[in-house]
Amino acid sequence: MKNNILKITLLLVLSVATSCKKQLLDQANPNTLPVSQFWLSESDAEKGVNAIYHMFYQNGGFNRWIYFRLDLTSDEGFSKSPWLELGDWTRFQYINYDFWEGNVNTFRDVYKAIYRCNQVLANVPKIEFADAKKKEELLGQAKFLRGFYYYYAAILWENVPVVLTPQTPTDMPAQATLPQVWAQVEKDLTEASTALPEQYTGVNIGRATKGAALAMLGKTYMQQHKWSEAKTAFDYLVTGAGKSYYDLVDFKENFRATMENNKESVFEIQFSNANQTAEGDGPSSNMGTNRTQFFAPRSIGWSDGQARNWMVTEFKKEKTIDNKIDPRLRYTLFYPQLEADFGDKIYGRSWQWDADEAWFKKYSRDYYRTNEDYYNEVNNRVIRYADVLLMYAEVQNELGQTSDAYQYVNRVRARSNMRPLATAYPAIGNDKTLFRDRLKMERELELCGESVRWADLKRWGDLDNQAAVDKVAERDPDFKNFVVGKNIRLPLPQVEVRNNTNLHQNPNY
Repeated sequence: MKNNILKITLLLVLSVATSCKKQLLDQANPNTLPVSQFWLSESDAEKGVNAIYHMFYQNGGFNRWIYFRLDLTSDEGFSKSPWLELGDWTRFQYINYDFWEGNVNTFRDVYKAIYRCNQVLANVPKIEFADAKKKEELLGQAKFLRGFYYYYAAILWENVPVVLTPQTPTDMPAQATLPQVWAQVEKDLTEASTALPEQYTGVNIGRATKGAALAMLGKTYMQQHKWSEAKTAFDYLVTGAGKSYYDLVDFKENFRATMENNKESVFEIQFSNANQTAEGDGPSSNMGTNRTQFFAPRSIGWSDGQARNWMVTEFKKEKTIDNKIDPRLRYTLFYPQLEADFGDKIYGRSWQWDADEAWFKKYSRDYYRTNEDYYNEVNNRVIRYADVLLMYAEVQNELGQTSDAYQYVNRVRARSNMRPLATAYPAIGNDKTLFRDRLKMERELELCGESVRWADLKRWGDLDNQAAVDKVAERDPDFKNFVVGKNIRLPLPQVEVRNNTNLHQNPNY
């Protein structure tokens, strides 16, 4: 019996000791809380949504690499980077589909952002809120941002998985077709538009609004040639209840840090130079953009991307009402005659680059400094009202309402002191094709370097056949490498295809 008591006592001691050890080790890490200890409060919900916005500061997206895909791959830009593979990915010479800076990093960060959206949409509905409207707005922001990222996935890769719940490492989501991706974008943005407020105040300025959701929805419909649906979406901003919130401002103020979130802004990414550190997910990570560091002229930035000089010629073809150069050129491009034309130097220097070169000026900080770095604080105006007005005109023209479309183009032209369109180009009349052709150039002069041109070329069918591509190649020789039916989309990262048996590489790759 004594031996039995000793055995029982020993077992109890061991049991208590083991239990104590487990309790000592089972501590919550305040820096990396598990799901079971998060998504419990309104504060958690807000942090979850803020984490989605924080993806704007990651290298694969709007901090750096996405501009190489949206701006340099279009006929507006190109690369003479000594980093050969980086330059090849702007001229349709894709050898290694797993090239990090050209493909994998952007794909990863797009889906990382979508994952964060899915976390919010899966967990926040279970949280009790004192104010149900606040909860609805947070969910609306998550839907907007998921639709936003799927929009760019559709523009770049087209046939991607549509993932709507938080993924686990063993998941192998099915590949969607482009129409299926667009359908999800439509759904997310439509639902977001009903949940989001018309405007924000105070520290919340810069979050997605109803107008931002409807503008993105209109863009989505346009890429599919759903012109009537696009007009309905844009109506809110142009002729409907939201029009009082938007207007045109001094052109240059759309690309500087001096008048951000102004009336022309429909949605802009909030950059800051407060944390001059590395990019990442930490509380003190860089919240600036690297774009100008990579696109600035040689000896000012890395100069991995620059503008095509043909755009300078286009700006100078038509004079203003008072017979001057289109003032938009002054704030759009650095080019050899900038100082002679407008009296402006380039980051405080006279021209010292090749005579046939040009560089993107929008979002640069030459107006107050002489160099660039990785911490540019100038907000990226992803959608501004001038873009909406020109898209609205395009939609009306495609619907056979060409005569009504003129007024919206004229509103944008008048801001830059240009003659009314019918006065400058009377031959257009109500001819839909002629109006469309001129509108293509109107969009270029207004929106050059604002990451919309690649989507425009796709929407217009300018990349659908060899004859059309040959015309683009007259402006941009890189398009001589463009293969119709193939380069309209990027290859999927091969690592994704290898790891997911439900994925198949994009056509002709």
